[in-house]
Amino acid sequence: MKTIHSNAAPEPIGPYSQGIKFGETIFLSGQVAIDPETGKMDNESLESETQRVMKNIGALLKSQELDFSNVIKCSIFLMDMSQFGVVNEIYGSYFSPPYPARETVQVSKLPAGARVEISVIAGMS
Repeated sequence: MKTIHSNAAPEPIGPYSQGIKFGETIFLSGQVAIDPETGKMDNESLESETQRVMKNIGALLKSQELDFSNVIKCSIFLMDMSQFGVVNEIYGSYFSPPYPARETVQVSKLPAGARVEISVIAGMS
């Protein structure tokens, strides 16, 4: 087991790793829209928030010489399911077939005042 870390993604805000490599599988912790350069939430709009989440995921994948084509499964956590369409459109622009498996759930609260959080499992091969 190996810890994954990238300065291009936000530092953890609790006792967890940005990600873990276990064998040929990468488990990335849920990402919210914290800008790694400023340490502040990029949540002016749901669109910018979702873009920042995906950029953070992309930075962690890149740190392992991977990209979104290596993603096997995603979990999306939303504060308001009525905003699913906005998040889904941006999320979808990062992938092409075959799309990863996914679930989307509405939650009552997310860390740092986030409206969306996404976690990822990716494969090395």
